[in-house]
Amino acid sequence: MTRSRYRVLQNPSPHFLTVTINHWLPLFTRPATVNIVLDSWRFLQRDSGFQLYGYVILENHLHLIAASPDLSRDMQRFKAYTAKQIIGHLQQSGEARVLELLALLKRPHKIESEYQVWEEGSHPQLIESEAAMRQKLDYIHLNPVKRGYVDLPEHWRYSSARNYAGMAGLIEVVKDW
Repeated sequence: MTRSRYRVLQNPSPHFLTVTINHWLPLFTRPATVNIVLDSWRFLQRDSGFQLYGYVILENHLHLIAASPDLSRDMQRFKAYTAKQIIGHLQQSGEARVLELLALLKRPHKIESEYQVWEEGSHPQLIESEAAMRQKLDYIHLNPVKRGYVDLPEHWRYSSARNYAGMAGLIEVVKDW
């Protein structure tokens, strides 16, 4: 598979990103694996000026709108850390079959690791206007509704729709844009 042509265009402008589990395996059906993602974002918020504007975490991928002084680096850090933590969790939980799949489906050029948790890339798209921000937030928040998982966006626990609806969310998001 070739490298993506998508690139972070302007730091620290917000970008819409999609991050997918290798071969769309459903790893985010467990609260523990979702918490690994949230904990990583919290660390980046404290450590590197990472700003999260919106997100949704589904069973096999996630969407987010984020900005930081070096978003490409922060996304690399996010993917490396969460992959290591997810593998550790799966090993500790005795999820041998899932680990076998992550090893089997690993790309041949990924020689530095035994497993591949994430697909390559995150397809960053620059958010250039308030209308684009609203469109991407609506897309993110309506994703679980369109899949038939919930009736209202704010009913999906792993989404910033709760923050935008005035409810307590699982992680702080920037709503002033």
